[in-house]
Amino acid sequence: ASEEFLELVKSALLAALEALSPGSLFGILTFSSKIGLYDVQGPIPIVKNVFIPPDSDGTLHVDLKDAMPFCSFLAPVGTFKDRIAEALETIKPIASWERATTASQVQDHALHHTRGFGVAIDALVNYLSVENGTTFELARIFAFLSGPPNYGAGQLDARSKGDHNTGKVVDSNNTLLPEETSFYKNLAASAVQAGACVDLFAITNEYTDLTSLKVLSVESGGSLFLYSNTDESTLPQDIYKMLKRPYAFGCVLRLRTSPEIKIADSYGHFFPDPQYMHVQHINCCDLFASYTYDFEFEKDSQFSRKSRPPILQIAFKYTMIVHHGDASDDASNSGSRSKFSVQRRLRVRTIQYNTTANIWDLYDFVDPDVVLTILVHQVILASLSDVVEARLWLHDWLAIFIAQYNKAYKNVRPADSVVSHIDVDFSNCSQLQPLARLVFAFLVSPLLQVQDEHIHPDYQTYLQCLFSALEPASLRQAICPTLSSYSSLDTEAEVHQSLSRSVFTSERPIFLLDAYTDLLVYYLPTASPSIPFPPPRDCLLRSTVDRLKQERALTPRLAFIHGARDDTTTFEKYLIEDRGLDGTQLDGSTGFRSFLEEVRSRVAEFGI
Repeated sequence: ASEEFLELVKSALLAALEALSPGSLFGILTFSSKIGLYDVQGPIPIVKNVFIPPDSDGTLHVDLKDAMPFCSFLAPVGTFKDRIAEALETIKPIASWERATTASQVQDHALHHTRGFGVAIDALVNYLSVENGTTFELARIFAFLSGPPNYGAGQLDARSKGDHNTGKVVDSNNTLLPEETSFYKNLAASAVQAGACVDLFAITNEYTDLTSLKVLSVESGGSLFLYSNTDESTLPQDIYKMLKRPYAFGCVLRLRTSPEIKIADSYGHFFPDPQYMHVQHINCCDLFASYTYDFEFEKDSQFSRKSRPPILQIAFKYTMIVHHGDASDDASNSGSRSKFSVQRRLRVRTIQYNTTANIWDLYDFVDPDVVLTILVHQVILASLSDVVEARLWLHDWLAIFIAQYNKAYKNVRPADSVVSHIDVDFSNCSQLQPLARLVFAFLVSPLLQVQDEHIHPDYQTYLQCLFSALEPASLRQAICPTLSSYSSLDTEAEVHQSLSRSVFTSERPIFLLDAYTDLLVYYLPTASPSIPFPPPRDCLLRSTVDRLKQERALTPRLAFIHGARDDTTTFEKYLIEDRGLDGTQLDGSTGFRSFLEEVRSRVAEFGI
């Protein structure tokens, strides 16, 4: 890849070294038309190369274990941190003469970037599988890609999907671009067996076919990250956060229910057990991991006053690395791994729920964020087959829900033909009031846009993986941002319910928009010149921004925008209530209200 790409990855791996405990083992593997294995335990770094056959069904002629013993490949961080850093500095872009020798066998040979990723990751998983449970308990593979795998087994023909700049997200049948090969799905199963969790980091604006690659990270318990360029990438911060917080591995999750109900679906980044229903294997997870279940009644079943309250039981078995002694011991005994032990734990939680025969009680206990989370999982699954049908289903779901709500509150009688009497704002129930806005925000999100020339296909795949892993509060933030106004840098005025251009007429001069992956500080054009821009470190606004960045699982991009002199497009794209359902910007604040009128008409068609 480019020099800029390699420098960013090196910075990220240096951050990883700082986050890892001294007892961790660290290995470096590079790939192009050959695999490079690094031995950093001698006086100078040594690289052993294994050449990758160019054939799409080729396998290595030499096993990695024969090229380098496993004990030479993995080095304890506490003892060899400096040597590892020195080895990273030796990694350079492939020489021009070497690129020329493989150009005829590489699909995007005009760029001469050879990426034999499939063979490399397959060989690495096989290399690790022999030592699982002996040398290590968990392997975390951080894989960095600058474009699609285009050499050897697992290569992806990105050209066959068309030019990504055309924004072709779906094919002629309204189906999201399908995965091209089962190679990476099979590889994910092998990674699970080897105790390896794969995190994919794509740092590119080139079409990379993440649709085919995502299964490798999702099913192995890892994450998928996409950074469109190296300049604005938060890769080093994200990797440091991932490794610094505690995580469990070798996890098994099982959920049981009382007889009246059963699990209809389960969602999340896990590998389903091939033998037992509703048993999930999770190679690695941390406190941000979230898994979602959808229930339904057993046939001819229901809750009755005579029956026992419904019960859920969650069993979670996992392994943790436990540190013994003071953290200060690490400095004096950095080479020792004896201060750490492996503990296998089982946590069981049994929850009893109340039931009600009163629909109003049920409405009062609705959690809108959780409802949105389940809808997002269901719609993502449906959109893989037909995006347009998934959008229609979501639209109809809201209309049917509003119809049932109006029927429960008797807002419209059968003989009443006045459509305007239909309550689409859930006026009688504060818990339900956010739902319509959340559904609208999801409908206009990039994930559900069709044939939008501004949406990169890989970005949609990234959003699928991100949304399917977030816990409810964070998911709501990512889909429907929070907008707060400030009357001064040290005084927060209010949190706005509306995301429209009406903010431009506000009396408050400063706004903070939190869209989970983006944090935007916006000054109105009319803001007083006496207010410092950008905000200084010692004010409430800046401390709020720093806190949000620190609390988040990944590092949000931060931008300061002054309406009088900066391009405001980045801020305005999040004012979603001014958009039509196709994502286009509308004149005036009509998008969301027009949507509610459409829903009102749809409810009337159902004849409540």
